Amino acid sequence: MPEMIAIYDAAGNEIGSQDRAVVYATGLWHAAAGVLVRSLDGSRIYVHRRTDTKAVFAGMHDCLAGGVLDPGEDPADAAARELSEELGITAEVPLQPLATVSWDGEWAGKPMRCHLFAYEYRSDGPLRHQATEIADGWWWTDAELRAHLTDPAWPFVPDTRVLVPHLLR
Repeated sequence: MPEMIAIYDAAGNEIGSQDRAVVYATGLWHAAAGVLVRSLDGSRIYVHRRTDTKAVFAGMHDCLAGGVLDPGEDPADAAARELSEELGITAEVPLQPLATVSWDGEWAGKPMRCHLFAYEYRSDGPLRHQATEIADGWWWTDAELRAHLTDPAWPFVPDTRVLVPHLLR
């Protein structure tokens, strides 16, 4: 059964919907929203490894809980939905917008084009991983994540990588 997601033009305007498989196979512009979970005191961020069964970026590390936007969905609403689904956190205060960027990249030899909306939420947990999305997770300082990102062989989600300058202190 097709999973319909919002599709966008290169300028960032929603223009319709398409099956996720078609979007990934043909490199259509789409949008994703993600949440950086920072500890209440601001000293740590939650980093996780994606499951090996994910359709894109399988087994790679990320510091955003997130996913693609449904047709007509507001990015902040999508981010809150993904935070709840992936980490079991229900946002009790509004998410804080961090950045919006566009990524025109490649995945598995095919174009991958996405408008990315990043938010921050402060929490010390508890966190509950969605088993089909997240294999493992841990708390790191910004410096620890930066150190890992200096290794080009460390598998980190490429679209989040373009957001890192806007996310870390």
